[in-house]
Amino acid sequence: MRILEVGSGPGFYTEQLVGQLPHSVITALEVDSALLNEARNRIDPQFSSQLEFVHASVYDTGLPDNTYDFVIARLLFLHLKDPLTAAREISRVLKPGGKLVIIDVDDGIFGALHPNLPMLPSVLQKVADYVAANGGNRLIGRSLPRLLKQADYTDVDMDSILQHSDLIGIDGFRYQFDSRRFMGLNQNGVITQEELDHMKQASENLNTSSEAYAMLNFVMACGTKARS
Repeated sequence: MRILEVGSGPGFYTEQLVGQLPHSVITALEVDSALLNEARNRIDPQFSSQLEFVHASVYDTGLPDNTYDFVIARLLFLHLKDPLTAAREISRVLKPGGKLVIIDVDDGIFGALHPNLPMLPSVLQKVADYVAANGGNRLIGRSLPRLLKQADYTDVDMDSILQHSDLIGIDGFRYQFDSRRFMGLNQNGVITQEELDHMKQASENLNTSSEAYAMLNFVMACGTKARS
């Protein structure tokens, strides 16, 4: 099986793909050269025979037509100014009958933290507005089925993925709520100092409190490239 990961970033998910699918050939496509180099350094050289890195945009991958059995886009579409063009480019490189799976966010069904942070909804809204002003969409999840149909995918379906720190561990959630990720937003005037302090408290809770937990909700949408 030939698998394409678009927006592969620093290689966190790529590493899982090559480890769990030893008989598949994986292509990791990323537009940011620094992230692509980070992925190259992250992944064990033993997987080099089944893995290739491509420095390109999802809008214009430069990859040949009808090549991949499966394409995954994880936390990519929320950043895209033109998601329809991306979905159509992915369809071009898919084999007929191949499948695209998109895993992304929708801040309307974000999740939950314990202890509760009263300012979290306000912070999320401000972050969503900031992302939107820069061409992204943190509410993309609800639009994915329509997007896939507009790009002429068939068998479009949708589901949600709930992740809870009590079940999969706290480490990934610590990264999500690392206060350093919010400092730039404070410096740019997107969130207030009080809101930044609340996010620092959330980060501290997740790092130090045995009572803390987090639950995040991701949206998964999939579609198939028509065979004719």
